[in-house]
Amino acid sequence: MPEGKTLLETRGITVRFGGNTAVDDVHVAMAEGEITGLIGPNGAGKTTVFNTITGLQKPASGRVLLDGDDITGLSPSKRARRGMARTFQRLELFLSLSVRDNVRVAGDILRSTGRERFDLDERTDQVLERTGLTDIADRDVSDIPIGRARVVEVARALMTSPRLLLLDEPASGQTEGETAVFAEMLTGLAAEGLAVCLVEHDLPLVMKLCSTIHVLDYGALIASGTPAEIRESPEVIAAYIGTEEAAHE
Repeated sequence: MPEGKTLLETRGITVRFGGNTAVDDVHVAMAEGEITGLIGPNGAGKTTVFNTITGLQKPASGRVLLDGDDITGLSPSKRARRGMARTFQRLELFLSLSVRDNVRVAGDILRSTGRERFDLDERTDQVLERTGLTDIADRDVSDIPIGRARVVEVARALMTSPRLLLLDEPASGQTEGETAVFAEMLTGLAAEGLAVCLVEHDLPLVMKLCSTIHVLDYGALIASGTPAEIRESPEVIAAYIGTEEAAHE
């Protein structure tokens, strides 16, 4: 288990689509100040777990706990108000707007709820600087590389002052240099106390960043542990790591 305070837990969540079980009795935990990995082959159920955590998918059984409170029945918006933010596998940005306006809109929505009072322009500038986007802040999102666009999604999520940040394949499309900068940023965010969960196929990145890694295969949790433990797990090697390493030889 992570060393920090556990912020989010799933307890035995099961998700079915018709007669198919997409996620089967999955227990995972995410802690404050820690980066947690959620990995596995394509179709293993990783995004379904994310959707269940954020309220986009209702589980057939099991519970989702935040700070020990059962939030299984809460809507996505109520979970967001309690400090959850996420990015998606497919970019969900306003392509005709600038980077700054894409980030700004999230703060504008938050401010309209009355949950927080803040200077919108000041916070936008702070988040742009924190995520290394100041140099392209006034460019349209449609004109920037996909790797930087992934960071725009993270910046937009950070505008909501999350306690838990769920990232679905955020390094996809990034260059080696962009990934290195991105990794440094995530490490810094975790050091500030943010709980981060990473669904990612870049195994070296996951092994470098994550304190705890959960591995899914065919919807079932086959291993949880430190990077060293996951790297040495026969079940994980057979289901995923062996295949991934062979693919990069």
